[in-house]
Formats: sequence, structure tokens, C-alpha cells
Amino acid sequence: MKTGQVVETIGGVYTVRTAAGTLEASLRGRLKRSGLARDRVVAGDRVEVAKAWGGGYVIESVRPRRTLLARRAAGGRLAKVVAANLDRLVVVAAVADPPPAPGVIDRMLVMGESGGMDACVVLNKVDLAGGRAVAAELYRVYRTAGYPATVTSVVTGEGMRDFRAMIRTGSSALAGPSGVGKSSLLNAVEPSLELRTLRVGRRSRSGRHATVSSRLVFLEGGGVVADTPGFTDVGLGEAAVARLDRCFADFRPFLGQCQFGDCTHVREPGCAVVAAVVAGRVQKARHDSYRAILAGDAAHRGRIGT
Repeated sequence: MKTGQVVETIGGVYTVRTAAGTLEASLRGRLKRSGLARDRVVAGDRVEVAKAWGGGYVIESVRPRRTLLARRAAGGRLAKVVAANLDRLVVVAAVADPPPAPGVIDRMLVMGESGGMDACVVLNKVDLAGGRAVAAELYRVYRTAGYPATVTSVVTGEGMRDFRAMIRTGSSALAGPSGVGKSSLLNAVEPSLELRTLRVGRRSRSGRHATVSSRLVFLEGGGVVADTPGFTDVGLGEAAVARLDRCFADFRPFLGQCQFGDCTHVREPGCAVVAAVVAGRVQKARHDSYRAILAGDAAHRGRIGT
């Protein structure tokens, strides 16, 4: 029996990195039959691998996940895990081409926090026309909210030293809509990776998917990165919605101070979070994102939101 970490999954074949080297394995039949096989093993999972009868290897078991990264397909009701056991979520947003969507950034930060990861923001493509002013405002918003933020440009090299330092320790997941430059950033850090990139579509102004499945990238200078498909619809799950307020770093100083113990921080009297918004201690745009996420996920679960 060998212990290892799943590096990539393609068509039912799992690439597993062990102390003795990298091998390919299939999934034991009983694991396939025990639930949603597509979520059973993902990049980053710690697994036990054994020799299969007749040759090859099979994954016998999957260890409990320390952290997870999940998404929900458009129109879907269930969150799908795409990577596991990573230290941080690096939310990458372009400041132009495609234009940033703060609501999407907020939702992805929640995804990282709800999955147990540290969360930070990279504002990319600052070299584009109008990008610097947009980057300055978004940098202010997320630094004020309590998240580490970095402004970058692969073209000029601005911020790349900070980005390298961010991903050179521990393990990270890069997440963000397609076209924001996740693969380009990784290629700039380590050109030998030669990750495939695609241009942003002229009509939709959104990028096409250059990465089609999650995989772990082991950097020569240290650090591990999960290169993930671009997506904007983030699945949070039942437990995450129940603790949504704790997934907003700027809310946490005020939690436990509300008049009601089950306060949703929407419009209840005596709400410390709402009072902080009124006083300017929590940004209104961030509170608006919280309300939108709360309402949207409640609707997915068949309940009335706000």
C-alpha cells in the first residue's frame, strides 16, 4: 500500500504522486458505487493506493480533506469539489478585458473561507487602458475588508515579485473567471510550465476555458499550485451558508454583538453588522454582496432569501 496525493484526474485515470514516484491509478469499484464518483477523488486528495489484480494500481481509500475548493455548475443545485487540501485561495481578477465583477470576487473569497483556506486577491492586467484606476479602487476595497491584495501585470512585470512570494510557500489554488490571466501569471513565474492560454472573446468579453480540469503544479522554486478551470458560479453548500457571515473577514469583528443570536445581518433591529455598515466601518458594497449571496443560495435550497 502506498500513500500519495492526486495530481490530476482525466477520464477516470488518476495521477498520484508518492514518495517512490508518480503513478497512474484507477478508482476501486466500491468507491465508484459509494456516491458521486466525480466528487470522490479530486486534485489534492490524499489517497491510499494498492497494486491491482492483473497489474496497475487502484485507489483504495481517500483520507479526510483538510480544506476544499468547490463550484456549482450553472443551474445546478449541488456543489462540486474541484480541489482539496490546499492552504490558500488566490482569487485572480482582471481589472480590464474582461472587466472585473466585485460580486464574483466576493463570492470566491467566501468560497475560500468556507472551504477552510486563507483567501487573497490578485488584480491583474493593470497595464491595460484604465486599469490602474480600477485596480487602485479594488485594492482599497479588499485591503480595507482585511484581505491581502496584489496588483500585477505580466506585460510590465509589476507586482510579479509579490505574486511569486505569495505562491512559493505551501499550496495555493488560483481561481477566477476565464480570461483573467491565471495561466499567464503561472507561466510568468515559471515559463517551463507552458500552460495554455486563450484570448478573451471580442463579443462576450469573457475568456474561454484554457484549463479544462484541475491539476497540481509543483513549482521548481517551491510551492504547489492548483490550476483550476475558470468559473463564476460558486457552490457554497448548506454548511457554508449557515456560517456565511464568518466568511466575510470585515464582518467578524462585529459578530456576537447583535441583539438576536440568530441574526442574519440583513435588516434586524440591533444588528451590529448593519450598524457597522451605517457607520462606514463595513463597506456597503461588501454588505450588498453578502445579501446577494445569502439570497441566492437560499433560493438554491428552496427557501426565501432576503
